[in-house]
Amino acid sequence: MKDMEESKRAGQTEQSRSIWSFFPVTFAAALFCCLLWGSATPAIKIAYELFGIDPEETASRIMLAGARFVIAGIMVILFGSLLRRQLLVPARTSWKRIALLCLFQTVGQYYFFFMALAHTTGVRGSIINAAGNFLTIVFAVYLFRMEKMTFRKLAGCLVGFAGIILILGGGAAFLTGPGITPAGEGAMLTADIFYALSGCCIKIFSKEEDPVVLSGYQFFIGGIILFAIGLAMGGALHFAGADCVWNLLYMGFISAGAYTVWGILLKHNPVSRVSILGFMNPVLGVLLSAVFLGENREAFSLTGILALLLVSAGIVIVNLNGNAVKRQTSVKEY
Repeated sequence: MKDMEESKRAGQTEQSRSIWSFFPVTFAAALFCCLLWGSATPAIKIAYELFGIDPEETASRIMLAGARFVIAGIMVILFGSLLRRQLLVPARTSWKRIALLCLFQTVGQYYFFFMALAHTTGVRGSIINAAGNFLTIVFAVYLFRMEKMTFRKLAGCLVGFAGIILILGGGAAFLTGPGITPAGEGAMLTADIFYALSGCCIKIFSKEEDPVVLSGYQFFIGGIILFAIGLAMGGALHFAGADCVWNLLYMGFISAGAYTVWGILLKHNPVSRVSILGFMNPVLGVLLSAVFLGENREAFSLTGILALLLVSAGIVIVNLNGNAVKRQTSVKEY
């Protein structure tokens, strides 16, 4: 009788599991998110060509970034409202946190991110951009004091940074400088610093705030600020055809679609099970840069492959977690 009751309870538990918790679905959805994030680099570089923005046209690049995140913010708010079946509106006390996230995650990060992609290749940008994953851990441990450094985290960070140093040209590049330019690789590393700061802030704020509301509104407001700055500097966006419109909409969807689906995965799965799949992000970024930007030589060079393997291995190592039942609670009520 006891065995029958346990079997019945097990069957009910299995039936109550969300489809998002089945690994084939989890993997496919994570792959979809990483495809979107990985396509950001080639999409932005293609946008520069479609809109006719030269590498030195800083104002127009800022306007393009602003337009992208205004669209992304609207999409995140819309998707989140549809999933919750109510309009997502920040509480009056949330606006200070939204403003701080806006400064770090959108205005700071993407000012330098869009600058970097005008002065470096998609392959290098995709690999260097992974530094944000490791800087987030360093900041969380030593700056925000939110967690402790473990051997696993330290090893993963060292392996990941080794891959980034390799793609930059090795340790000698920091002394001689041939592999690093301030407006290219330097700007991408600066964007990673802002990414890490925003990631730590989101982790802190999510204890009391809805991260979907925070991100949606900070995308939207940050986009307006970037667009206004670019416009004030004399920038312009010239829509040469429908391709420009579709490219801009797609860039907005990259952030909104990936963020929404990733949030759903985090609700229905252990954190480590989802986060470890993030290793696909730089891999797909490099592969898509090779396909759409024609950067095959760099992507499939020995240095490129080794750097990508080290960065991906670092992401896997830092996200290994023996506590398989721990779940993300910061993404609510989907």
